[in-house]
Amino acid sequence: MDPVHNPYAPGAGYPPPELAGRDKLREEARISLARLRAKRAAKSLILVGLRGVGKTVLLDQLRADAEAEGICTVRSETPENRSLPALLAPQLRLALLHLNRTEAAREAVLKGLRALAGFARALKIKYGDLEVGLDAEPEAGLADNGDLEIDLTTLLEQTGRAAQSAGTAVVLFIDELQYVKQEQFAALIAALHRCAQAKLPVTIIGAGLPQLRALAGEAKSYAERLFDFATIGPLSITPGPNGEMPDAERALRKPAEDAGVQITAEAVAEILRQTRGYPYFLQEWGKSSWDVAKTSPITEADVRQASIEAVAALDESFFRVRFDRLTPKEKRYLRAMSELGEGPHRSGDIAAVLGKAANSFGTIRQELIDKGMIWSPQHGETAFTVPLFDQFMKRILPGEGWRND
Repeated sequence: MDPVHNPYAPGAGYPPPELAGRDKLREEARISLARLRAKRAAKSLILVGLRGVGKTVLLDQLRADAEAEGICTVRSETPENRSLPALLAPQLRLALLHLNRTEAAREAVLKGLRALAGFARALKIKYGDLEVGLDAEPEAGLADNGDLEIDLTTLLEQTGRAAQSAGTAVVLFIDELQYVKQEQFAALIAALHRCAQAKLPVTIIGAGLPQLRALAGEAKSYAERLFDFATIGPLSITPGPNGEMPDAERALRKPAEDAGVQITAEAVAEILRQTRGYPYFLQEWGKSSWDVAKTSPITEADVRQASIEAVAALDESFFRVRFDRLTPKEKRYLRAMSELGEGPHRSGDIAAVLGKAANSFGTIRQELIDKGMIWSPQHGETAFTVPLFDQFMKRILPGEGWRND
């Protein structure tokens, strides 16, 4: 079959041809933002899940849904080495300039831009990466104290008042939230809390790894009451209670059928077995199976052949890009985890594989958590943040030689 017409789209944040299994959450987000706009209580939303479950894709879809309702949105991703003020300031400027198109909001927008100018100047020394265009002169006493929590609260309040004057809401879409430093995350939570108390239409919809729940709670004890944490997992691979097609099967079948290609039941079952319903892997197997198949329908034999190509593609991209960031000691720790299987595993059991006491690996474990490679579902437990990474570690470090590195 012609690879030019291959409908599947594996890639970081690429929208799939069929966004299956996420309708309920999209509707819940729509209701929440409509309530926010109507000055009713609504929590901020945080999407949490492992790598490859489609958090970024869903975040972008929620943003598109919000914009279709006339809501002002801005989008950013948190890099590991950038401060929250540097991330937020340019995005809030864009939001305010967008709101400035509404005549009724002009005065409130101007005050918001003055607050932004004070915010940037007061915090520039502390956060050297803070750079933002200034469209107004600062106003003395407005978001210029040099204290992040106080100044960010004032800035978000002014942004919320501008949105209120414009008859809309401002939503900050932020990906990879787990990389925000704790004291900065605490300031953001406090600012959002104040806006919620004042019924101001400004909120965030964020996404990140599962440890975000704990990080938010450690930053501010009331975070669990401020956020709705939505767990994003693999798509269902078994029929629904009334015999509905599994979401993972729909994600595979519909794109092919829209292109005039069928997939046999056996082929679908093999792809679901290999991918376990993880959206990124479904796209990778779908693409490889399409490219391998000579004609419709795609068969189980095609899938088995395609699996070799799909695994190789994942090893060289999805898995390898994370593996290459690791130190030799970190690789050895993860390879020891893989000996125990998918997980989660007790820290002591991992240490036992390496022949040392659990407290010998506290620093390495924390570094791997900071890099987003592992997380702790419960106290004393460790799990991969990347699905099927245990299998990859065995492929890339086979045999027993890794034990002596």
